[in-house]
Amino acid sequence: MSKKKLLLIHTGGTISMSEDESGAVKPEGANPLMRHTHNLNDYAEFIVEAPFTLPSPHITPNHMLELKKIIEKYYLEDGIHGAVITHGTDTLEETAYFLDLTLRLSIPIVVTGAMRSSNEIGSDGLYNLISAVRVATSDEAFGKGVLVVLNDEIHTAVNVTKTHASNVSTFQSPQYGPIGIVTKGAVLFHHTPKLDVKYSISELSKNVSIIKAYAGMDSRLFEALASLDFDGVVIEALGQGNLPPGTVDGLAHLIEKNIPVVLVSRCFNGIAQDVYGYEGGGRQLKKMGVIFSNGLNGQKARLKLMIGLSQSDDLDYIAAMFQ
Repeated sequence: MSKKKLLLIHTGGTISMSEDESGAVKPEGANPLMRHTHNLNDYAEFIVEAPFTLPSPHITPNHMLELKKIIEKYYLEDGIHGAVITHGTDTLEETAYFLDLTLRLSIPIVVTGAMRSSNEIGSDGLYNLISAVRVATSDEAFGKGVLVVLNDEIHTAVNVTKTHASNVSTFQSPQYGPIGIVTKGAVLFHHTPKLDVKYSISELSKNVSIIKAYAGMDSRLFEALASLDFDGVVIEALGQGNLPPGTVDGLAHLIEKNIPVVLVSRCFNGIAQDVYGYEGGGRQLKKMGVIFSNGLNGQKARLKLMIGLSQSDDLDYIAAMFQ
């Protein structure tokens, strides 16, 4: 049986870096993973691209859009059977989710990274890359959306998040868990994800901010956002979706200016709901026009709002996206 053809895209991050004598982890010349491509040849035939080499805090939504266009190009021109992206872990979940929302392809798209650089003891980069390639060549991965593979686990882009600053098991899916595992002998899926709506997008121009709620918060940050060039706001609210009463006037000002405000919970588990009826409670906020998101974290809600605003500025349309 002929090998599958995979697109392997390197973007930078710890997986492509080395630790120097002082203990600083940083890029050092050529991506060390390039030296190991031959270790993957038993699994697939590869087309290798490296459109940029960036630490993940340097990644922007426009880089994510570039990755989308590269994958689509090779799918249409070369008939690739899947794609693997190596990426820094700080924003890995955001890139994966952006691609999950915007790629209208059923082929496996797998994003992976590393928590330890290439020359550290216990380096996990090459191992994670091999696992990601194995998932991308698995027939069972077809039609499951964009996947994130690290530490022998397979997660969906919509649910996965980085939960620890340095541990190799940092990527988890709170409440839901992984949808599969990678063993020495097989790639095993035990859940099939519910896929989100896909959105057509060719450019990104909308500016969306995230604000995290805290005890004693007032309206000043919201008033500042209303005076600046922001097209939307995501709030990581308290508990089930509540805010201090001092924020209400500032929120009202944003909504009066037709700036969509999407609310998520700052809690690690659970979703925001319009339960509480006191001033600043979720019930009042929803009546004001605040949009409640169904379970996304703040960084993913921001990307979804950016994508939605590229489609329409109609608040009913935006609200329907988050149901």
